Amino acid sequence: MDIALLIIGFVLILTGIIGSFLPVLPGPPISWLGLLVLYLTKAIPNDWVFLGITLAVALIVFALDYIIPAIGTKKFGGTKAGMIGTTIGLLVAVFFPVLGVFGIVVWPFVGALVGELLNKADQKTALKAAFGSFIGFLTGTFLKFIVAIVYLGLFVSKVWEYSEELFPFFYN
Repeated sequence: MDIALLIIGFVLILTGIIGSFLPVLPGPPISWLGLLVLYLTKAIPNDWVFLGITLAVALIVFALDYIIPAIGTKKFGGTKAGMIGTTIGLLVAVFFPVLGVFGIVVWPFVGALVGELLNKADQKTALKAAFGSFIGFLTGTFLKFIVAIVYLGLFVSKVWEYSEELFPFFYN
């Protein structure tokens, strides 16, 4: 059973890393679930303080992911239309990967720019607002990715620390 939980936890950690880039999946909370599942194994003793702190970090980063782009957009003179455009651009990048990996960078910016232009902003204002929205999006994504990678490191280090208990068949 421990091996099944270990595999499920690892899949959740990887899904959380992918979710750092996809707006549909809440990356850090999913990665945290991977840590929780790891701690549900019989081999690893419960550490509720650790799990509580990592849950708090995951939820704070999850909330900041909605706040940071708004701050970036507002700071550069953008509107809600630019933020909506950024999200639509990201969805285009995810579901229609025309530009491959670069689409995740290009389409949110294009979406913010189009959103601002449709909101009747002049080109200079729209470009500035799109840039702010884009910077906010990149900041939030980077923050989620870092947290998910740290959770992967914590997961691997805990598995390594308790490898004899998790994989007794290798040590006999």
